[in-house]
Amino acid sequence: MHDKKADLVGPGIGDYAELEKILPHDYHSLLSPKETQIATYAVKDYIEQNLCKELNLIRVTVPLIVDVSSGVNDYLDRDGSRTPVRFHISNDHSKNPVDAEVVQAATKWKRMALKQFGMQAGEGLVTDMRAVRKDYFLDHDHSAYVDQWDWELAITPDQRNLQFLKQVVQKIWKVIKGAEHHVQQLFPKLKTDRYPDLPEELKFLHAEEILERYPDLPRKQRETKIVQEFPAVFIIGIGWVLQDGYPQEMRAADYDDWATETRTEDGRSMHGLNGDILVWNPVTQRRHELTSMGIRVTAQSLKKQLEISKQLDFLKLPYHQAIVSDHIPLSIGGGIGQSRTFMTLLKKAHLGEVSATVWPRVLKDMCRKKNIHVIE
Repeated sequence: MHDKKADLVGPGIGDYAELEKILPHDYHSLLSPKETQIATYAVKDYIEQNLCKELNLIRVTVPLIVDVSSGVNDYLDRDGSRTPVRFHISNDHSKNPVDAEVVQAATKWKRMALKQFGMQAGEGLVTDMRAVRKDYFLDHDHSAYVDQWDWELAITPDQRNLQFLKQVVQKIWKVIKGAEHHVQQLFPKLKTDRYPDLPEELKFLHAEEILERYPDLPRKQRETKIVQEFPAVFIIGIGWVLQDGYPQEMRAADYDDWATETRTEDGRSMHGLNGDILVWNPVTQRRHELTSMGIRVTAQSLKKQLEISKQLDFLKLPYHQAIVSDHIPLSIGGGIGQSRTFMTLLKKAHLGEVSATVWPRVLKDMCRKKNIHVIE
């Protein structure tokens, strides 16, 4: 039996000897470094414009740092293993100092921003978010620097259901596929039999259904298996404890709703109004996560999830109080990894080919030997 518990937080590899085996041995980028930059921004512009069109969003500014006392920073999981960079701003040294954190994601801030910018149901926002996640292992698709299209859409109470979630996911998939077509028109060499395109259709499966297919495998291996069968899948219900006693993955208790009971098409009871889009990466021959998203918690589901995660003390924070008091809109939202998406659509072997950040020397040397051009 594999260790399922050890597999619950963070999808990284955690070992450079293992990473060396994973990175392709016969890799040649389809685009030059210069062409990669042009293609990257062509994809970026296309996705931002079409997300706004499909979901009725506007682009807004987003913070890089937040006040610790606000409670709006994203802790990513609920076991405390991934903490933000924190620092003290002395300011006037005695009367008005600030304790600040670098954001790990804008998940909670966006929902507060819906009210700040006066968004009504059916209106929303998208941000060009930058963050730092210092506790990641730096491998081929994880870095300490994170760039995402963080988006949020105000909704009505009757839209808090799986059908609406799937409708929104389909719109996002339409944008991603559209970006693929767009960049291949600009660079026809990206269309190649060696690295197949993303499938036209996205497969929806609940985490419980995937567990039923592979009951003895831990989460990452289940995900690897399922994207080999369905090259693009949306996994529903991430955070709720499944039949084997473990969640698909640890998920923070105070943004996505993973506790609400739902029903499958054949009438079975499941939980969760959230999920992730995973695709098969033909370059690395591995699972590849593009986006995490979900319908957000209500006052009721927030309290339930905080109780499950033993974090009821969070209820005193301003963000959590705003939910409990119904002072901010109901919403659905998510984060689409920018560099992850560029890596997929430009058929790259390493995140560093499309993202400028810090990498350890061992990784840079490894990439150099494998003909992988990492931006420095």
